[in-house]
Amino acid sequence: MRLRAWTVLATLAGAFSLMPSALAQSGRLPDFTDLYEQQGPAVVSIDVTQTARRQQMPDISEDDPFYEFFRRFGQIPRGQPRPRDFEQQSTGSGFILAADGYVLTNAHVVDDASEVTVKLTDKREFRAKVIGTDKRTDVALLKIEATGLPKVTIGDPDKLRVGEWVAAIGKPFGLENTITAGIVSAKGRELPNENLVPFIQTDVPINPGNSGGPLFNLKGEVVGINSLIFSRTGGYMGLAFAIPIDVAMNVVKQIQEKGRVTRGRIGVQIQEVNRETADAFGLAKAGGALVNSVEKGGPADKAGIEAGDIITKVDGRTVNTSSELPRIITQVRPGTKVSLQLWRKGATKEVAVTVAELKEDEAPRPARRAAAGKEKAKPNRMGLVLSDLTDEQKKELEIKNGVVVEDIRGTARGDIQPGDVILAVISRGTTIEAKTAEQINALIAKLEKGASVTFQLRRGEQQFYSTVRLGNGGAE
Repeated sequence: MRLRAWTVLATLAGAFSLMPSALAQSGRLPDFTDLYEQQGPAVVSIDVTQTARRQQMPDISEDDPFYEFFRRFGQIPRGQPRPRDFEQQSTGSGFILAADGYVLTNAHVVDDASEVTVKLTDKREFRAKVIGTDKRTDVALLKIEATGLPKVTIGDPDKLRVGEWVAAIGKPFGLENTITAGIVSAKGRELPNENLVPFIQTDVPINPGNSGGPLFNLKGEVVGINSLIFSRTGGYMGLAFAIPIDVAMNVVKQIQEKGRVTRGRIGVQIQEVNRETADAFGLAKAGGALVNSVEKGGPADKAGIEAGDIITKVDGRTVNTSSELPRIITQVRPGTKVSLQLWRKGATKEVAVTVAELKEDEAPRPARRAAAGKEKAKPNRMGLVLSDLTDEQKKELEIKNGVVVEDIRGTARGDIQPGDVILAVISRGTTIEAKTAEQINALIAKLEKGASVTFQLRRGEQQFYSTVRLGNGGAE
């Protein structure tokens, strides 16, 4: 009963939008009877005993768009007192990976468990041992003492096509071995705080208790683990999400081989490359990951990667969006050398990077702002009021040059705020270091209508890029 939920406005309209086409091609709806009979025995029910309930929701305002994000079923409603030191029961689903008793499920199903029981379709029950969990991908590996068990066949989620029929078997609301079906609604979905998993989105009816159960294709192969839903009510509303099975199996392999999961890192902060940013950097099309900053002494720094580089490929694999880069790099074994293709100053460059191990995130340092303390100048064409940094401010920020944004009085768009420091301006693939306010104002004045200009900005300890497209006499 602990399926995670994200409360956003959902719709049921897409559930049957492709049905006429499917019927026209096959003449009838797909038959799941053989799939259920053949694969059902490898699906298990999981009963969990926990010693205490955890807080159900983050402490955020009800007006926050992510209020009740990933709220888990069966836990304490917001505003009610939290019970202490008593056992609670919850249920979930799982499936058998190997005949000798390895079972796969969600990490949140067995999180904080004091006892885990696995029940087979033949009514046998086993006390399960949690071999390992990985909360970042929400995967858990269990082991029961049994042999000769039925097991699933692992499929290839990369071969899934949007619109393809899929089915889930699990224990919704405690109803064991329930099968539901739908289609693949989308692939590679990126969800807030879940950037390491390219989720498979489906309209398969998923409810509390389905969590950790398998998602099958029509061949009877497992292509995902049902993990999340979007819901305003706590139940199914047409949007469900599954962890691709290849992501889960990578976690399983590491747990079995070394008892823990390691991930790679190269030490860069990145952001998305939109059409305007691509124009400003002289890139033919939007794509890749724009490097905001490089960790001093980190793998990327040692390889010569610089802020302003756009990473377009990793070992020949195209980086279509910035969210793909951490997914690719974290899958690389630490110590492995990878080849990165970069776009730098209008040309392609290849560099080799030795991937390091990703550690727990460090707490961010307090942000510092550049204090102007001078009479404000007039706004430039974009409505930005700029002034030069003093030598003392440059020393504090540990930069050689820069121009501070004192105020914004016009229609400038993008993520620019008073107090930001402009380090450089990029337009049509050319990067100009920001040395004086007069220089930057003159540069902006010469830009043509419709030109895209990208600012390299420093805000406190963070460094990033913001792109603005110019309209008539100002920014759009």
